[in-house]
Amino acid sequence: MNKMPVLAATFALLATPFAAAETVVIEAARYLDVVQGRMISPAVIVVEGDKIAAINPSTRPANAKTIRLDGQTLLPGLMDSHTHLNYDLVEGWETEPVRFTTGDFALRGVPNAKATLLAGFTTVRDLGTGAGFSDVALMHAIDKGWVIGPRMIPAGHALSITGGHCDITGFGPGIEPSNYVSGLADGIDAVLKAVRYQIKHGAKVIKICATAGVLSFEGPVGAQQYSIEELRAAAQEAHRHGLKIAAHAHGTEGIIASSETGIDSIEHNSMMTDEAARVIKKNGSFVVPNMHLLEVLQNVKLPEALAKKQAFLHPQVIESFRRDLQQELKISFGTDAGVFPHGHNAKEFTARVKYGMKPLEAIRSATTVNAELFGKPDRGRIETGLLADLIAVAGDPLEDIKLVEDVRFVMKGGVVYKQPE
Repeated sequence: MNKMPVLAATFALLATPFAAAETVVIEAARYLDVVQGRMISPAVIVVEGDKIAAINPSTRPANAKTIRLDGQTLLPGLMDSHTHLNYDLVEGWETEPVRFTTGDFALRGVPNAKATLLAGFTTVRDLGTGAGFSDVALMHAIDKGWVIGPRMIPAGHALSITGGHCDITGFGPGIEPSNYVSGLADGIDAVLKAVRYQIKHGAKVIKICATAGVLSFEGPVGAQQYSIEELRAAAQEAHRHGLKIAAHAHGTEGIIASSETGIDSIEHNSMMTDEAARVIKKNGSFVVPNMHLLEVLQNVKLPEALAKKQAFLHPQVIESFRRDLQQELKISFGTDAGVFPHGHNAKEFTARVKYGMKPLEAIRSATTVNAELFGKPDRGRIETGLLADLIAVAGDPLEDIKLVEDVRFVMKGGVVYKQPE
């Protein structure tokens, strides 16, 4: 028992990030102005508290702590619009909903949140695997400083029709019955109640499953599941409370319906036609393709029925992404992390560039575009007065996008969580 205070103190030391002094000066070779699309050299960033106080000032504040990042490039903290921090696609994932408690899911999210932050992602939306509001609990733990992680925008439970993509399927009757508490909602009244219940218990974004999906045992993949009236009710209710709403939508009809009813972002959008692209552009909806996920699922052993769905979608996902680019849609950076290991989020940059996106646009999708989607104008750019969310990579990512997969320095809100020795 006498060892417990020593062990507790040791754990606290290991768990605590390096806290920056009240005023910090960061020196780097250059920084990326994501708005202008150009590198600015040198880079001297003054941080006071949790904000950027000055950039390349003529005089530096006295007695400030200096962090030197020789040869490195500073970028704004990255943002991922589609994560599942308390989810891992591991053996037995199909039965976790009836084996795990809320605490299991929340505690699983702790190392995943840390890995995500240390990979350079300082803000994430967590979309709808928050069983028992475990995602909200994780957000609270991060905000209180109990654990290390990015700023979170959690969805609580995703809304689903009975037997739909975000319902718990594949079990016998009576096993884990669902209702509006866990997002199950059929009809306008139930949809409104489910949206309100998620918001009541801490959701900061709403997710609705507009179509069938891949990693669920209903089908056919992409079939529209919610009606126009139900989708519109969910969107209007979310907006009434000042929240954005995201729709899981693989199929064309569901993509169009989600955009036309005012839903803010279309997740996956795997079967994008020219007509769907025109509707999305007209309405100003965001699209959230997941190109690294496409490559990951080629090498994951899935149940046969799910593998067939993924194989069916594969070529259409590539075509849809290229159509997103051609039509100059608002392309958000979202990864579906959790289906692949957390902390590998930046592999999405490399995949996007592989399929035709320019490196600058890929970086903008994770900074300025997501700041707009999230409604967070205080981040996503290196500018005076914004949050001091900064990362650094060893070189110029506009020349080699893979550099973003190896982040060397991470600061969130003026606190350093990772830096070169």
